[in-house]
Amino acid sequence: MKDSMLEKLNPAQREAVATNSGPLLVLAGAGTGKTRVVTFRIARLISKGIKPPRILAVTFTNKAAGEMQERIGELIGKRDEDDVPEISTFHSLCVRILRRQIDKLGYPKTFTIYDSSDQDSVARRVLREVSVPTSSLQPRELLFHISQWKSKGIGPQKASSHAVTDKEHLAAACFRRYQGVLKTSAAVDFDDLLLLTEQLFASHQDARTAEAARFDHILVDEYQDTNATQYRIIKSLASAHRNLCVVGDDDQSIYGWRGAEVEHILRFRDDWKEAKVVRLEENYRSTDAILSLANRLIRYNKVRHDKTLRAARPGGEKPKIRQFPTEADEAKQVVADISRRIQDTHAEPNDFAILFRTNEQTRAFETELRSQDIPYVLIGGMSFFDRKEVRDMLAYFRLVVTPEDEPALMRVLNTPPRGIGDKAREALLHEAVKNSCPAWNVLPKVRQLPDFSSKAADSAVQFLELIKRYQAAFKKGSLVDTANQFIREIGYEQEIKRTNPDDVDAQESRWGAVQELVNALGEYEGKRKRPSMQKFLDSIALAGREMERDKDKQLKRNAVVLMTLHAAKGLEFPEVYMVGMEEGILPHHRSVNDGDNVDEERRLCYVGITRAQERLTLSFPLTRRKWGKARDTKPSRFLFELTGQADNPHAGPPAHHLKTAAGKKKTVSTGQSKAGHKKKTTAGSSKPAKKLVSKKLAKFPKKSSSKKRT
Repeated sequence: MKDSMLEKLNPAQREAVATNSGPLLVLAGAGTGKTRVVTFRIARLISKGIKPPRILAVTFTNKAAGEMQERIGELIGKRDEDDVPEISTFHSLCVRILRRQIDKLGYPKTFTIYDSSDQDSVARRVLREVSVPTSSLQPRELLFHISQWKSKGIGPQKASSHAVTDKEHLAAACFRRYQGVLKTSAAVDFDDLLLLTEQLFASHQDARTAEAARFDHILVDEYQDTNATQYRIIKSLASAHRNLCVVGDDDQSIYGWRGAEVEHILRFRDDWKEAKVVRLEENYRSTDAILSLANRLIRYNKVRHDKTLRAARPGGEKPKIRQFPTEADEAKQVVADISRRIQDTHAEPNDFAILFRTNEQTRAFETELRSQDIPYVLIGGMSFFDRKEVRDMLAYFRLVVTPEDEPALMRVLNTPPRGIGDKAREALLHEAVKNSCPAWNVLPKVRQLPDFSSKAADSAVQFLELIKRYQAAFKKGSLVDTANQFIREIGYEQEIKRTNPDDVDAQESRWGAVQELVNALGEYEGKRKRPSMQKFLDSIALAGREMERDKDKQLKRNAVVLMTLHAAKGLEFPEVYMVGMEEGILPHHRSVNDGDNVDEERRLCYVGITRAQERLTLSFPLTRRKWGKARDTKPSRFLFELTGQADNPHAGPPAHHLKTAAGKKKTVSTGQSKAGHKKKTTAGSSKPAKKLVSKKLAKFPKKSSSKKRT
């Protein structure tokens, strides 16, 4: 990339791209061209003589990594796969590190990555073995606690010291056994990819040094979303050369519930004393009218890097705040507004997004969209990789690579049916537990087990021989050709027909999913010099977890998008409706009860606002049904804040009523001071008003007129 290309950047972007050594913090506000800066910076490093494989760029989703790879390819031209920067997600990076080094931790390099279904099987087994009834601790609760500990870098040996409640102590006791089952099965779960990498670096300096020596420059995207383990992994890799560039926005840190720590980006200059800071504040997405609200809202947060988004496009339609009698009325009028705009303007269904805080809010909107015959997609449905037939095929492939993989073995040992029933499989597992070995090691000896009939034993041995044959076959020829032959020999198409005898559509759909999996294998094989089934399964495990593939397909449809505020991060839409803007929903009641989390809820609201490009509507109902009865609601404190009608601890005069689109006021109640005078309280204070008064002052607003979009 020639330096003349820097002319395509604004001054702040240019400064970030041209800073090529030492620690660099790029504070990239919403819509300020973050990806452009990252890709231009990598291209410039290459143009200055840095070898592409010596550059590592890490982000959080396969989609983001793919977009980055594509944009860099356009800048540096087509190159051999061994002569490109290493761009990946954190988990993909850790998989590669562990494939090289995990034997130092006592695992085989052919380990399997367990998904949520596999984890559930292990959790049920552990609870059964320690005789814990599900009434005391359910599998999903055990997995939740284990995941929380792992995301904080806490292993099974230390979990008990962090446990507080009885359930946590019980989960801590099961954690060690859970981890033992995984290790015996030559498996790791998704959280282990990070945790084991951190443990590797902490306990094996030679491994840490070798992995750090692979790179001269490291870039981290969405740095505000890093958890403690990711933070320490990056620090280990960058400490020697100190050429670390992190890009992110503390105002968009919304994943604290899954371990992300906004403090990492806030204290970057404490960790890297010589760090340079560049602020990207010119927003190319939203109008000035929308950004004014966003800027005003986020200033209420207590601790943040000071920055203000500036709109590249001045003016714009003023955002609306609307209130409705009930949540049903809210859904009806929002959908009616979308319908009018589709009919009266040049808008398409996929120009619209309805954003909500919790999944439970979608029902009324789905009902109205269906009644108006407006196409819509609900982001977050079943992943392609969660389909039974896909999981069955992946289990077969996993067995070929890692025969110790117990959940995979138990899933397909009798699928299609081979006469190996539940009793025989229980006997197999019991023998494996008794001998502390993988169930696969017991298969050659099943004729000696009393609960195995001669027919079941013959079938088990034939199954063993089948897998062994294909272990060799997949190492020799084409992965696709071998997979097709494998699937034919298994007889899976006949199994689909057997289980769906009268449903031709179901047969075609399920068999089509198997074909699509083979297509994915072919696509993978065609892009790699040295393809292997193991590496393909790694890519599938990571893609399946993130569900980005299915999400992208849904977003390409010409349909109104319904999604949570969390899922909307990174996206943009011409017209956005943020619904259910009330206390207890946004901010969520759990965050209100735990005051430290209200700032994150405010950041979530900020993320929602900054998804809108042209038009923004925020709404709430005056009543919402709970257990069948209508209950009064309170407007979200964020509505008072973003309109400048609440006390800001940093600046601004007090106010104590909320103006809606109809010009009506929703008044906040006042408390009584000791002197007997009325004391103002606002929805922006740390403790919101306890009661809303005078429903007559908050009548249903008039319908707003629609304007054609130019």
